[in-house]
Amino acid sequence: MNTVITGASDGIGAAAALQLARKGHHLVLVGRTSSKLAAVADRIAEVTGDRPDTLTADFTSFDDVRRLARELLDRTERIDVLVNNAGVMSTKRQRTADGNELMIQVNHLSPFLLTNLLLDRIGESSGRVVTTCSRAAKTGRLDPADLSRDRRRWSGWLQYGDSKQANALFTVALAERGIAATCLHPGVIRTGFAPGTFLMKLVLHVPGMGEPVEAGAARLAHLAAEPDGIEHPGRYFAGNAPADVPRQMSDPGLAATLWSASLAATGLASS
Repeated sequence: MNTVITGASDGIGAAAALQLARKGHHLVLVGRTSSKLAAVADRIAEVTGDRPDTLTADFTSFDDVRRLARELLDRTERIDVLVNNAGVMSTKRQRTADGNELMIQVNHLSPFLLTNLLLDRIGESSGRVVTTCSRAAKTGRLDPADLSRDRRRWSGWLQYGDSKQANALFTVALAERGIAATCLHPGVIRTGFAPGTFLMKLVLHVPGMGEPVEAGAARLAHLAAEPDGIEHPGRYFAGNAPADVPRQMSDPGLAATLWSASLAATGLASS
């Protein structure tokens, strides 16, 4: 199995990479920092004897995502699994050079762009797409005509919820196109994600509030390797089982509208 994992330089991405390598997957690790990726690759090679390939990419730049896609297509004859795990949470409003709010670009638009650029290769392998979502998606109030919340009240957690709702709807839209796509809530995990927020301070310091990184990684690896990742297209998973979600996370009409808006935002509509 040839598997591409974004956000693989630390956290659940790095831990899931090791778990999948132990299952025999040949990996391409994608992250922002080459030294961190190298350390993960070295660890996997030490454990399994097979060193993953590594590629850097900055998801705040569509140009960099396009470069990444070209390199992946050049290096990999087949892609059996694409794991869209890269993500960010920020309490400070930031805008990318492409003109989008940071979280909606890194968490949704860039994975949308990458997946579409690789979609033919994934389809040739009857492959699957797994996206790290969050139960925060249930709070999302996504407006495809206002993805960056320029015309609505903005807060970090509101925007994060919107971006995670977009992950769920993207999964629905991929399934509508015949792709074995699933997404998941990995759990409340003790990582460096969302640093400095009150919630993550609780998770890191209050006993029983969070789970170890390996627990979230195991849920991600489950969908990347086991039949559930094929047999439940379009579904959101929690605790290794499909879970019911609000309509704003599963509505095919809203998913189609988001798809069109995402095509326009990433430039795919005119390519």
